[in-house]
Amino acid sequence: MFRTLPLMAFAIIAYNIIVYLTGLSMETQVFSVSLISGAMWTIVLGDVIVFAALLLLFLELVSSTQTGTSTIVNHGLSMFVLVIALVQFIVLPEFGTSTFFALVLFAAFDVIAGFTVTITAARRDFTVGE
Repeated sequence: MFRTLPLMAFAIIAYNIIVYLTGLSMETQVFSVSLISGAMWTIVLGDVIVFAALLLLFLELVSSTQTGTSTIVNHGLSMFVLVIALVQFIVLPEFGTSTFFALVLFAAFDVIAGFTVTITAARRDFTVGE
């Protein structure tokens, strides 16, 4: 059952929770690290969400190499997540940020790459002739 859930939905849901329930800004500082060069690397909340979404996108692409009914359902749900995220980006002012646009791009990459990888893997599984 969990194979059918698109992982990018968790990143979009996390963004929604942060915006609507906590009221925090994506520019809220989470922590900072002093580098050897003396520079201070400041990590903001938007960065953390993007980093987590990149990890989820990687896991989603790895799981799309499998073929089966659950993978097809996952791709359909990923398309639904993309449409919802795109509508939120276009319509709601809280979602008109570069951080959320990155999440929309990740959702689009998930849909396009997922279908591409699944079709390629299925083509190898189904051989005709010798």
